[in-house]
Amino acid sequence: MRPHYQWKLGDRCLELGARTLIMGVVNVTPDSFSDTGRHFSPEHAIGHALRLLYEGADILDIGGESTRPGAKVGEAGVSAAEELDRVLPVIEAIRKQSRSALISIDTYKAEVARACVQAGAEIVNDVSAARWDSAMLRALAELQCGVVLMHSRGRPEDWRTLPRLSGDTMLELVGRELNEWSTALVNAGVECERIVLDPGFGFGKNFEENYPLLARLGQLHALGFPLLTGTSRKSFIGRTLADHGPTGEKKDAPPDERLYGTLATVVAAILGGAHIVRVHDVKPAIDAARVADAILAANA
Repeated sequence: MRPHYQWKLGDRCLELGARTLIMGVVNVTPDSFSDTGRHFSPEHAIGHALRLLYEGADILDIGGESTRPGAKVGEAGVSAAEELDRVLPVIEAIRKQSRSALISIDTYKAEVARACVQAGAEIVNDVSAARWDSAMLRALAELQCGVVLMHSRGRPEDWRTLPRLSGDTMLELVGRELNEWSTALVNAGVECERIVLDPGFGFGKNFEENYPLLARLGQLHALGFPLLTGTSRKSFIGRTLADHGPTGEKKDAPPDERLYGTLATVVAAILGGAHIVRVHDVKPAIDAARVADAILAANA
């Protein structure tokens, strides 16, 4: 049974649990692993975002800095000014085209979060769970927006050297740290009703470490918050779908060949209790979510 919640945003609430909400990805970056920067220009990003809305996305998640494996973040990453140059024109244009569009800003920087919420974003999706910018806790408390706290095991530049963990150990680590970080957010003044948790598939989890986390996702409901999952086009799917190339070497499926594998993880996540799924391919995910929601309803 998937718990039901009311997610408080700026001046409205979203019902979570009756059906799965679809968050569409809009990367305004030149180096995204998933779409190779094809929507980097503001014009392309705006057109892509409006297309995702037309296809039925409930939320648009707009990001201006890649957090792919190996990327530099923090002071070594994209500056707040450059990130805002990328995302603000997109947010402002979407607001003009659709006043009701629900926009999330994918950032770990307090300065970016403040400017984007002022421009019309209602959710801050922080892959660092407010840990990479010391000003973020205070910003989130003052902004009174919706918040997604994602689990990341270390920073992108660390991921290739992290020791491997067993499935039980990984699940315990994700649960314990998300509990610690959400508690810190509440203690900073953010209402519990504004928080959604994301276990962070692929973020510091080795290829095989993601599957136990996905299989046991429902155990994270014990934390008492709605769950969001982002498995779309992730490397662990590409590794599972690897095939032998013409010279006999085994090659991971590239991001643009991971749709069917992604949909399998989307269904698994929903059956495990995910309230929101973050995807690149909105229309196929909507169809998959409708079937998974029907299965959940039949089991209620």
